[in-house]
Amino acid sequence: FAALASCAEKKFAVTKIEGKEIPITDKNAESADIENFIKPYRENIDKDLSMVLANAPETIDKSGEWQTPMGNFLSDITFEKSAKIFELRTQKKLDICLLNHGGIRTIIPKGNVTARNAYEIMPFENSAVVVGLKGEQVIEMIVYLIAEKKPHPLHGLTFTITKDNQPKEIQIQGNPLDMEKVYYVVTSDYLVGGGDNMLFFKKGVEKYDLDYKLRNIIIDYFKENKTITAGNDTRIRKE
Repeated sequence: FAALASCAEKKFAVTKIEGKEIPITDKNAESADIENFIKPYRENIDKDLSMVLANAPETIDKSGEWQTPMGNFLSDITFEKSAKIFELRTQKKLDICLLNHGGIRTIIPKGNVTARNAYEIMPFENSAVVVGLKGEQVIEMIVYLIAEKKPHPLHGLTFTITKDNQPKEIQIQGNPLDMEKVYYVVTSDYLVGGGDNMLFFKKGVEKYDLDYKLRNIIIDYFKENKTITAGNDTRIRKE
């Protein structure tokens, strides 16, 4: 019995770890083998990323005080692509799209547009998520946008900022804000978790993961629309 008890108490622990670094840039046999192995994959990926999908007649940039051409473009296409999926799955209408300005990593330059552009714009693995927000959370969203003073991509929601930094003339899809209604907002899973201090999303009363990468939304839009332009309508006005 004593011998069995002694065996049961025996513990094992890692005392030594050995490894070997193999630089893939050095000209040795091992690195050459690695290079030869990954070369066809690299060439195939590069071919796919370099394929021309569309054309941008003008550069779509990130310049602007309350909104930008790039922000308008991304919020518009995210709303458009997400709305179809959301309605098909839930029989409900999408109302708003809100993304974050910091998530836009680059612009769309004038000329040919490729899948590589989409990866450069949105290098993250973020997915589209729809959150149901009550009227009071929509007000929190607007207060946040005013306080942030950043051109976060916005679609479906318009308002005017008064001289004392208060919102007025709030409209959603062209209708006045209804405090008793639940509004469906498509955003990213990063923001749903409170990213960029968008804490109002954590108060959502409903949540639907569309299982659709934001980057794939961009690529799909490029494939379906040969000419890429940005909306220039005003979404946030200031007195």
